[in-house]
Amino acid sequence: MDTILIDIIAGARPNFMKIAPIIRALQEREAAGGPLRFRLVHTGQHYDPKLSGAFFEQLGIPQPDVNLEVGSGTQAEQTAAIMTRYEALLLEAPSRLCLVVGDVTSTMACAISAQKLCIPVAHVEGGIRSGDWSMPEEINRMVTDAISNWFFTTSEYANANLRKAGVEDARIHFVGNTMIDTLLANLDRLRPPAFWDELALEPGGYFVMTLHRPANVDQAPKLRALLAAIETGTRGLPVLFPVHPRTAKSLAEFADLPSTLHLVEPQPYLEFNYLVRHAKAVITDSGGITEETTVLGIPCMTLRDSTERPETVSQGTNALIGTDPAKLAPALERLFAGDWQTGTVPERWDGQASKRIVANLEDLLTAS
Repeated sequence: MDTILIDIIAGARPNFMKIAPIIRALQEREAAGGPLRFRLVHTGQHYDPKLSGAFFEQLGIPQPDVNLEVGSGTQAEQTAAIMTRYEALLLEAPSRLCLVVGDVTSTMACAISAQKLCIPVAHVEGGIRSGDWSMPEEINRMVTDAISNWFFTTSEYANANLRKAGVEDARIHFVGNTMIDTLLANLDRLRPPAFWDELALEPGGYFVMTLHRPANVDQAPKLRALLAAIETGTRGLPVLFPVHPRTAKSLAEFADLPSTLHLVEPQPYLEFNYLVRHAKAVITDSGGITEETTVLGIPCMTLRDSTERPETVSQGTNALIGTDPAKLAPALERLFAGDWQTGTVPERWDGQASKRIVANLEDLLTAS
């Protein structure tokens, strides 16, 4: 049987967690005589070794076959650089498929370049929507889905969004969640960060917080009000705060910070999820973390007005609090009163999504 080359695109930290199990599933099928071969293309959208290199090492991702090395820049600058460099790669050495994951700039840019060269695109995590057009990720999702041939989805919510957009069922493959594949595969490897003993942390005795959305961190008064509400509502428990570079710029303007707030570097995968697994609760404006807390059964408060992962609210342990600092107090009171929803794990979040993706790809590409 002839081999079939597919490109796997990764550009930012959320991508790495999603591609790792897909690569493992492809390698297993190749060892069993399957026809698919992959070329790992790193766009270089996140290029700091401290932020991206550790994910490759910890999750067993092989070194990229190609690094486009686009580096930093505005949204438009990064998009243009990724498109032109990926186009050059495809012109020199075309693949049979471009597999993109998630909703970062690299996802959209590589999908566009591939389609303009008549190379089909498959989108892992297709169909998710927040409805918030102020988020760059939402634009990336909408554009990518508009030009994808096939969709590998995480939930029936995503399936419904695609159907509303006119996508036929034959192009929608409900496979589950590759982020959860990675989490379940690494549960036994999670390990405490170096500061665990130094801060005398105990399971259930601290909070984890991540903030990076412009609505929460770009205006100093708003961020200060959020931190004050968190300090009051967490009742003296430590709050571990891995600081995103965007948030660090805003925090640099503050003369003082709550004494219970511990600013730490962005953590590698194994250390960060150890913190999440043993936290009393998570306070975040991220999307992916809400999926992990749902599977781990950890209460999660999302400081956003909408979410592209509604199953984490309807079924899981996540609650949409909104961006008003005043909404935090009643949520934290519910938590301390033991009145938080326990949640259930959504359908097909069982660690097998990547194997389903590879099986579908074999069928799709050997039939075409």
